[in-house]
Amino acid sequence: MVLVGCHVSIAGSIDLAVGRALDSGCDTFQIFSRNPRGWKAKDIDPDVAGAFRRALDASGIGPAVDHMPYLPNLASPDDAIYEKSVAALTDELRRCEVLGIPYLVTHLGHHRGAGTGTGQERVVAAINRALEEAGAQGVMLLLENTAGEKNSVGSTVADLCRIFEGIDGKERIGICFDTCHAFAAGYDLRTGEGVDAVLEEIDDLIGPGHLRIIHLNDCKGDLGSGLDRHEHIGLGSIGEEGFRHILSRPAIRGCPLICETPVDGRRGDDGNIAKVRELAGA
Repeated sequence: MVLVGCHVSIAGSIDLAVGRALDSGCDTFQIFSRNPRGWKAKDIDPDVAGAFRRALDASGIGPAVDHMPYLPNLASPDDAIYEKSVAALTDELRRCEVLGIPYLVTHLGHHRGAGTGTGQERVVAAINRALEEAGAQGVMLLLENTAGEKNSVGSTVADLCRIFEGIDGKERIGICFDTCHAFAAGYDLRTGEGVDAVLEEIDDLIGPGHLRIIHLNDCKGDLGSGLDRHEHIGLGSIGEEGFRHILSRPAIRGCPLICETPVDGRRGDDGNIAKVRELAGA
């Protein structure tokens, strides 16, 4: 048995996302709590938050996962962008608390030429500030690995470890592991040996128990390409055999699996969820 779901829309009202998740066959699901392409967000109406909580309780699925919007850059050397990014992270942690969402996934940003070490220091300071200012003790912030693109500060397990080590409230931090990003960054997930190697690296450098969510995505790019382009499960460069290896590992099977895969004429969200269950033998 695996818990698998997808990213669903909040169009119309956040509470409607729960029904959409059910319609897609989700056991778990991910949302943006607001427009992901803008800086400003309206406060969540208490009635809407209550409706979301009631719908989630009645659905029998979960956990719900929230994802940070696209614009914040916690590694930015630009002070204006950086301050807006810290404020956005702080606000999103509070929004999760209002909605009763236990996990917030964040990308770690890009240093824009300032250097990886400098960018990582900016991320650490941003997260420490946001966790302190937000409160939101019931919300765990998950650091997501990136695809090895230019100026990235969190593409390797060692990168994530350096950031993790600098954070004060480590009990409030976990890892969201994205399979597409890892493959694009050079982790070969097509073999059992490759999957075991990255899981062992996470345990050795960050510690057991910190892997909390899996973003389960195939990759359009080649191994080590740095290309952050998601593909349907089994139809990309990782392939079905790779996902059989991935989905056979207890450390991964024990985490909620979120597909952020395309919706097109080949397959929709329900099709990718069904494929994951097939490959997992669930």
